[in-house]
Amino acid sequence: MDNLTFWLEFAVVLGCIVMGTRVGGAGVGLWGGVGVAVLVFVFRELPGAPPATAVAIILAVVTAASLMQAAGGIDWMVKVAAGIIERHPNRITLVAPLTAFAFSVGAGTSNILYPLMPVIYDVSYRNGIRPSRPMTVSVVQSGVALAASPVSAAMAAMLTLTDVAPYNLGLTEILSITLPSCLVGIVVTSLVVSRMGADLAEDEEVQEKVRSGQLPPIGVPGAESVASTLTATTEGRRAALVFFAGVLLIVTFGLFPDLRPTFDVGEETVRLDMTSTIVIVMFVVGTVIVAVSRPNVRALPEQSVFKAGIVAAIALFGIAWMTATFIEANETLIVNTVGGWIDDWKFVFALAVFIVAAMTTSQSTATRTMVPVGLAAGLAPGLLTGMWGGAVGGVYSLPSGGPQIAGANFDLSGTTKLGTKLLDHSYFVPMLILVATTTLVGSLIGAIFY
Repeated sequence: MDNLTFWLEFAVVLGCIVMGTRVGGAGVGLWGGVGVAVLVFVFRELPGAPPATAVAIILAVVTAASLMQAAGGIDWMVKVAAGIIERHPNRITLVAPLTAFAFSVGAGTSNILYPLMPVIYDVSYRNGIRPSRPMTVSVVQSGVALAASPVSAAMAAMLTLTDVAPYNLGLTEILSITLPSCLVGIVVTSLVVSRMGADLAEDEEVQEKVRSGQLPPIGVPGAESVASTLTATTEGRRAALVFFAGVLLIVTFGLFPDLRPTFDVGEETVRLDMTSTIVIVMFVVGTVIVAVSRPNVRALPEQSVFKAGIVAAIALFGIAWMTATFIEANETLIVNTVGGWIDDWKFVFALAVFIVAAMTTSQSTATRTMVPVGLAAGLAPGLLTGMWGGAVGGVYSLPSGGPQIAGANFDLSGTTKLGTKLLDHSYFVPMLILVATTTLVGSLIGAIFY
């Protein structure tokens, strides 16, 4: 394989990622399939292994999570989260992101952000706190939260790459790196952002809206809070608790591998792997939710979690198949070339993950695109995981994400802005602080303990 062919194939891969990003959603996966076609039929490369296991995890988790949503589980979670936020109004810039992080990790999705946003705005404004502060941190935390969730699409993609020989970095090891680093990142970001921007009483733009009657007086409680209008059902509570029990069971199987059954395969004994464990547990969880909460199973395709999950599965399948084909065909050159760059400047990997995450707005796509390159180049799995956990937060670099747009729309005071110059939006600086802090702390944990 000569260098010219390598760079031509690299251009194909990069071009397909760019084109898929422009189309968005499932288009990322479709263009990944186009890339596979070009590599196979034009460059005559052997197709790489499609990410069937990762897609299986996503489908199983999405099915269970969607059944939980159909039963009212997401509504119950929002009600609980809103109650926590309302009990600590003066510390909302820290409490709101940490609460959103906990539920994003547990549910494996950032969809919980949407119903929480009006609560965050309402509590902030009624207590005289600039809404952009808690709003921006609550949004950008989900960029890294999915790297700390046992049941997210990003974790599914990561596990299929690292929980194999010779890396043997399983769910427990990944979480021990990403969870603490994310928490430190959120706390540091919240403390910094709590001092950003003028206070509402000193913001002339907000004061003008108050004088004109567009906004109520600042700090004056209304007749009822947004959180008090939220509803939750017994069925929703049951569904959410069953789902969380499944998440805890998955973590337990990761912590205590002896709990997983073993099988005699030929002359060796093989233990049930974690990816298969996750799929099995999530299908059982979905079945239990149907039994105890009686959701409308036919309404499953209508749930927002289901729609987002199917799109993620399609995008992941196409893009991961393309990158696997490219890497397997050029592994020697990648190890010799990219490995040299990473040996000299290890944080080149974090920068690459950040850029791909920003381009594709998908943590799972960035994972399947860049993590195989880092592993093939010889980067230590622990250090790689630490950098990955923070760098995937780059999904919010551009003001094009659904949570970013929703946050700006829910902030009626206008303090949360999408900007006009691509990088001048309200989320950019909090995102950079979060990514840098989480990446640094995660890298230290990964390098020291693994």
